[in-house]
This record gives sequence, structure tokens and C-alpha cells, in this order.
Amino acid sequence: MSNEVLYEVRDQVAWVSLNRPEALNAITNEVRVQLPLVLAQAQADEAVRVIVIRGMGERAFCAGADVKGFQEIDSLVQFRQARAFDHWVLAFDRVRKPLIAAIHGFCLGGGVEIAMACDIRVAAVGARFGLPEVSRGTVPGAGGTQRLARLVGLGRALDMALSADHISAEEAMRIGLVSRLVPLADLHATVEALAARIAGFAPLSVLLVKEAVRESLEMDLATGLKMEADFSALIASTEDRVEAGRAFREKRKPVFKGR
Repeated sequence: MSNEVLYEVRDQVAWVSLNRPEALNAITNEVRVQLPLVLAQAQADEAVRVIVIRGMGERAFCAGADVKGFQEIDSLVQFRQARAFDHWVLAFDRVRKPLIAAIHGFCLGGGVEIAMACDIRVAAVGARFGLPEVSRGTVPGAGGTQRLARLVGLGRALDMALSADHISAEEAMRIGLVSRLVPLADLHATVEALAARIAGFAPLSVLLVKEAVRESLEMDLATGLKMEADFSALIASTEDRVEAGRAFREKRKPVFKGR
């Protein structure tokens, strides 16, 4: 496997690291190939309960696509089909386990799109966010035009996408682009603790809650409430639910097994 994407599992958490610090972890074709592979590996590994995405080095989470790798397109039709139906960023949507983005430094273009494809975004003070595509003669192509408005609202999304301005971590927190803001020195420990906390909960409950919340954006309220009721019924039959009740009565921490 290429060393442009690193993969490590520790204590039920998979750490997926963009590893091009000399290039601000810019996205190459190799990264586009490797990210879906490691995400699928983490999804298939029963020992993994949470996945963290981070960037190596001190300067960036990910500065977006590596413009030095831009090439002419042989067939627009084939290029469109590949991006519409087999785009690398769709691998994030196939992951049912919780995804956490640990963001520091520059988070631009495709970096913002990777972060938005995750479930929880934790940013360090000093991080900078932006969609610079219009300044580079292109458009956001990995979810930027679709996920941003769902997170921050139409007006703010259009402002970011059309101005190509950078915003601070504090502004990203204020508008809802990230949900947690911590000092840079605390970023790793904060994300590690959050991942461990989620990994310690009942795995099946976590999977169903993620599915229900994400699907709620595509459903009317009545349909969503029915889905929630169905999931509540499903989870009632699990061993972990029985274990939670037993542990509460015995005044101890439950041991969840994902069954």
C-alpha cells in the first residue's frame, strides 16, 4: 500500500492519516485510490468501532487537490461516469461506523470535502477552511456544493463557495461547519478520547443512530419517526441491551459485544 495514506488500529479505533506533509497533504490520484481501500478495510474489521481521519505534519489537514496533478481528460463521458457513480469520496458514505475528522492547519477544497463527509468534525484553533475552486478555474467536485449548504445553510455556503475566502476555525465553529473547537496542543488527545468514548458504547446502537440521523435529512418527519421506531424495536432484541440493564443493576460498566 502507498505511504501517502497510513492506516493503524489501536484500541478499537482506526487512524487513517493523509501522509503528504511536504505538500500540505494535497490529494493525488494515489490518495484517491487508497482512501476507499482503507475505509473499506476499517468497515470490514470487527475490531474497529470508530474511524479517525487526520493529516500528518504541522501545517495542514488537507489543502485539497494537488493542482500539479491536473491532466487533460481523454473522454469527458467516461470521466463524468466515473465521478458520478464511482467517485472516491462516495467511500465515506459506504462506511456505517462513526467517522471523526481531526482538523488542523489548512483545510481547503477537497480537504473540506473529506471533513464534511465525516460524521463529527473537531478543529484546532488556527485551522483555516475554504473552497478555492472558483479561483483555480474549477468547481468543488467531491461534495462541496452539496454537503456544505446542508451543514451551514444556503447563504453561508454560497458565500464560501463563490468568494473562495478562507474562514477561521472560530467562524467554522460559529456557523456549524465543525462541532468542536480545541487548542492545537489538545487536538489529538481530544479526538482520541472522543473516539474511545464512542467505541465504548454499544456498537449496534451506534450504527443505527448514525444511520437514522443521516437518513433523517432525506425523509419527511413521519417517515423518519417510523424508521426510528423500527430501529428501537430492532435494538430491543440485542444482547447488549440486556447487558446494559444488567450492568446498571449491578452498578458496573457494561461490556458491549456488538450482539
